[in-house]
Amino acid sequence: MSFLAIDIGNTRLKWALYASPQPGAVLLAHGAVFLENIDRLAEAEWRELPQPHSVLGCNVAGDAVRRRVEEQLELWDIEPRWVVSSAHAGGITNGYDHPGRLGTDRFVALIGGRHHVLARGPARAALVVMVGTAVTVDAIDAEGHFLGGLILPGHGIMLRALEGGTAGLRVPTGEVREFPTNTSDALTSGGNYAITGAIERMHRHLKQRAGHEPLTLMTGGAGWKVSPALDIEHELIESLIFDGILTLQAHRLAL
Repeated sequence: MSFLAIDIGNTRLKWALYASPQPGAVLLAHGAVFLENIDRLAEAEWRELPQPHSVLGCNVAGDAVRRRVEEQLELWDIEPRWVVSSAHAGGITNGYDHPGRLGTDRFVALIGGRHHVLARGPARAALVVMVGTAVTVDAIDAEGHFLGGLILPGHGIMLRALEGGTAGLRVPTGEVREFPTNTSDALTSGGNYAITGAIERMHRHLKQRAGHEPLTLMTGGAGWKVSPALDIEHELIESLIFDGILTLQAHRLAL
């Protein structure tokens, strides 16, 4: 029973075809396209794939983009399902003031994070970080309760904001330095340390709340840029969103 997982972000659509709808399933194929190229999926990347038995997607790019993806899925005449954030799902209790307003990417990443926590031994608190167009830093306790989290601009947005609002500054190709001595390094380091500082602050809050060292899991296309400057133990997991989608699908089939 092959299963297609879809993650539509603010910049790209990522997809993965698995041999079965459960965490740890064999990955058969995967890919990513920028949103402007979605309309070629059926005649390009998806054309040679075997028809999946089911499809579950996560979408934060809006209804218009979702409809474009659904048109491409007509290749297989299959009805996709889309994640909707809820009060309880996949081992997560959603503590958002309005649970349905939590971004589905954050919700699914939390579910994927919870799966990794439980797969590694005794339950513990976890910090789930996504680094992409935007950055989110979300905390769950040892019982799987989502306690809350941060949203901040990604590195690219920070740099473009500075470029647009400050005379003489241009988007740099600098390096992260402890003591930058040129504008490019100062901008790159400033953006990077703003993100890592937010992560480390939330880690400190969660450690104090939980009374133990939380597991920190990071994902997202720009995670590799942030990881080297992060001063807490952490792990990069590229598949975290898909792990959450697989967990949700497995829970649904088990009901």
